[in-house]
Amino acid sequence: MLFGKRIRLRAIEREDLPRFVTWLNDPEVRHNMLLYQPLSLAQEEEWFKGILERHPDEQPLVIEISTDGDWQAVGNIGFLNLNNHDRSAEVGIFIGEKKYWDQGYGTESMQLMLKHGFEDLNLNRIYLRVYETNPRGMRAYEKAGFVHEGRMRQDRFLDGKYIDVHLMSVVRSEWQQENNSGGKV
Repeated sequence: MLFGKRIRLRAIEREDLPRFVTWLNDPEVRHNMLLYQPLSLAQEEEWFKGILERHPDEQPLVIEISTDGDWQAVGNIGFLNLNNHDRSAEVGIFIGEKKYWDQGYGTESMQLMLKHGFEDLNLNRIYLRVYETNPRGMRAYEKAGFVHEGRMRQDRFLDGKYIDVHLMSVVRSEWQQENNSGGKV
């Protein structure tokens, strides 16, 4: 497990799948994700089987927050497209429990994953893609230390129109400078 100030990240268990299906079938949760179709529990179970076959560094983690002494799952986060030669990885996240949106849990989760990626996995660059229609996500990523590095114009079709997808990243040297100068941890 990875521990932050208010969160912890843990491995996904089969018992988490019904909660994931509930979250991912909520159009508002799913809106800024690659997933655009409703999802069945059977499909999520197949996804789970697939992630168990991935390298452990590319298996998503459950984001949990402490509530009244108990831990409650609120979303997930994980690395994908891990490139060992270039020491880079893409990161993906979602907070499925909407009542915990806009409370900094996404930012804290991302900061913890950056720390894990740079310190434990020896990554040099961590990047993500975010829809132009997701300003809340962009703000959270900026707070975590990501910088805008590009834009894929009209890359996704969403809500009847083509939208741009922004590329954001953090490189190790920037992260180390920020974290060694009393910044984020």
